[in-house]
Amino acid sequence: MELHLNDENFDNTVASGVVLVDFWATWCGPCKMIAPYVEELSCEYDGRLTVGKVDVDECEGLARRFNIFSIPTLIVFKDGVEQERMIGYKLKRELVATIEKYL
Repeated sequence: MELHLNDENFDNTVASGVVLVDFWATWCGPCKMIAPYVEELSCEYDGRLTVGKVDVDECEGLARRFNIFSIPTLIVFKDGVEQERMIGYKLKRELVATIEKYL
């Protein structure tokens, strides 16, 4: 299950374990294309990976904090530390390959 992340819950959510954060917007075409993959990963990796989504229009502060200039941007955190970021549309297998490195 994907979590809706915002200023109040972001730091606590990424603080432990492996977390995939999808920075997106409702008007973004590539974000809509990648969204089903992100949702599938949330189910397939349940218990091993936390998946969160940040709407950059609602959470401009988080977007600035992480220097999000293009969306979608997906960032993998491990125990609160950014490990890797993927910018733009990616195939599901590319997302899986990146996530697997940190599990």
